[in-house]
Amino acid sequence: MSTFDLTEHPHRRYNPLTGEWVLVSPHRSKRPWQGQQEVVSGDERPAYDPTCYLCPGNERANGEQNPDYASTFVFDNDFGALQPSTPAGSFTKGSLIRAESERGICKVICFSPRHDLTLPDMDVADIRKVVDLWQREYEELGKLDFIRYVQIFENKGAVMGCSNPHPHGQIWAQSTVPVEPAKETHQQAQYFETHQRSLLQDYLALELEERTRIVAENAHFVALVPFWAVWPFETIIISKRHFQHIGQMSEDEKDAFSSILKVLTAAYDRVFQVSFPYSSGIHQSPTDGQEYPGWHFHMHFYPPLLRSASVKKFMVGYEMLGNPQRDITPEAAAGLLSNLVR
Repeated sequence: MSTFDLTEHPHRRYNPLTGEWVLVSPHRSKRPWQGQQEVVSGDERPAYDPTCYLCPGNERANGEQNPDYASTFVFDNDFGALQPSTPAGSFTKGSLIRAESERGICKVICFSPRHDLTLPDMDVADIRKVVDLWQREYEELGKLDFIRYVQIFENKGAVMGCSNPHPHGQIWAQSTVPVEPAKETHQQAQYFETHQRSLLQDYLALELEERTRIVAENAHFVALVPFWAVWPFETIIISKRHFQHIGQMSEDEKDAFSSILKVLTAAYDRVFQVSFPYSSGIHQSPTDGQEYPGWHFHMHFYPPLLRSASVKKFMVGYEMLGNPQRDITPEAAAGLLSNLVR
């Protein structure tokens, strides 16, 4: 029997943030690909599109007109998945069929008036305006008595279900804590209760010591491929200082966060020489008025591209019925990404 090697042999990796596992099969990255390939569309867009419902001055689907905004712009989603007027109520049948009403607010944030830009194309100073808006919205929405969690996220690219190429993200604020942040709340609270330290603070110390999965770093943040990554080029941005939410960011930290967002997303675009699609989102403490000393601010990036701009990773078969699985190791992915950082 040969000695176990993380780079060669199938193994499971534990995700301490969720308490779940991912199967890693590095030998499968050598297999030939004859599966589905995506059509790679060009990314040539005008600075202003008269048909775009997010461009300045244009009319949206509900008949409202956008202001002639010069930097960022936020508005209530015209087709929000959550509504603030939803009445309280529930439906049950026995102990196994249950439904509960969910109240919330959905917003759209335009990152720039320019239709042809994405985060990696924007100046750091303009990304900082997005971060400032994220901070303000988190604080204002979190103060509402019926909001328990504020989820800030971005879907980039048609392959990730983005319905409009204009640079924008979303905020869904709701009356319960969603499943993924709830898992992380539980895991981080348990770790903090046992060690009186942040789970991600201790994890980041291990990563900075080993340095095999680091993609980019500045004075206040680190971008890395987590040891338990599921998606081929998945990354996480972790704050070096232990704080719970974006409302607690200092001015210097907001500058550093804006900078590392540009650095990371620009590196993504260089992987396959395309505007790299992804879903990203900030995870931070709930807004229900409770103390969450174990929570540590971070941001996830989940890009779907696998071998090239035309090959996407699908969650199918074993991954839907068993648990997630990946072929390229996190270390290999981090090595490729870090070499593309400018």
